[in-house]
Amino acid sequence: MALQRLQIQHCRVFSSLINNQLHLRRNQSVLATPDENPRILITGGLGQLGTGLAKILREKYGKDNVIMSDILKPSKEVVEAGPYIFADILDFKCLQEMVVTYRIDWLIHFSALLSAVGEQNVPLAIRVNIEGLHNVMELAKQYRLRIFVPSTIGAFGPESPRNPTPNLTIQRPKTIYGVSKVHGELLGEYYHHKFGLDFRCLRFPGVISSDTNPGGGTTDYAVQIFHDALKTRQFQCYLKPDTRLPMMYITDALRSLCEFMALPPEALKQRTYNVTAMSFTPEEIVRSVQRHVPDLKVTYAPDSRQQIADSWPQVFDDSEARAEWNWKPQYDIDGMVDIMVDALRPKYQI
Repeated sequence: MALQRLQIQHCRVFSSLINNQLHLRRNQSVLATPDENPRILITGGLGQLGTGLAKILREKYGKDNVIMSDILKPSKEVVEAGPYIFADILDFKCLQEMVVTYRIDWLIHFSALLSAVGEQNVPLAIRVNIEGLHNVMELAKQYRLRIFVPSTIGAFGPESPRNPTPNLTIQRPKTIYGVSKVHGELLGEYYHHKFGLDFRCLRFPGVISSDTNPGGGTTDYAVQIFHDALKTRQFQCYLKPDTRLPMMYITDALRSLCEFMALPPEALKQRTYNVTAMSFTPEEIVRSVQRHVPDLKVTYAPDSRQQIADSWPQVFDDSEARAEWNWKPQYDIDGMVDIMVDALRPKYQI
């Protein structure tokens, strides 16, 4: 009996050693060498940032090295631009299979319900924004991926200093979107210190783009105004005219992300940074748009999004990103407005 127990114990130890070696080899096999381009998976790729980011990364790292994913049916243009696959971030095994099959090195996690939408369906926001995050964080830990999770001005609350809002300060958001983002920041910090995970996070302000339609978020008035100005010459704003919020043109936002992800780990002094480009109010962007559409008529009808905006930063302090990895935006409000109007004029045949 003693001999039998010894043989069983020996088998268990041997099996454990084999499993550990297989686990290590599996993790090592998906890592790009310094001479290789990274293989990148983008979740939530059909959102505001995903398509534009995929285009930039494919130009830099190769078309087949950047895989877009989402649960939506892609357009013909998206499919022709490069690899696109279905990915449900709540399905861990599905994500795991993609990471292994495509030998992923970087994971850029855009899948989330935004502020106003999340408030309308809190249980779904918890599933997508928190459970989905847990899945990608565990995958990144298991396969030693470099992972990027965006955060937001919505990660702050009314107790935070609003003008300016520094990189490190009290965070008590009042939306489930903000709560989930603070959770993501802290979980990423924990995984970095506990497991050595290469976690990276940028807190974005409102991002303005002509590529996607506004989705009803708190800062989306700054996109909707261009469509309404060019189409009907009338715009109703759901925020008060003097509501100041940080903003950023999408080209700056994507460039900040690409520069940040390309940095070697030792260049980062922290894992989460504020980035921004400008701060303005609805009445200030109205004046800038009226340079192109002088007969634009504007009314103000604040709704529930006003309360959200009143809890967010007015001016974002991104001095640490500027000092530590030389971040610098290129577009101010008038430059951004000029580009947006030029981009959208053909859509409305003006």
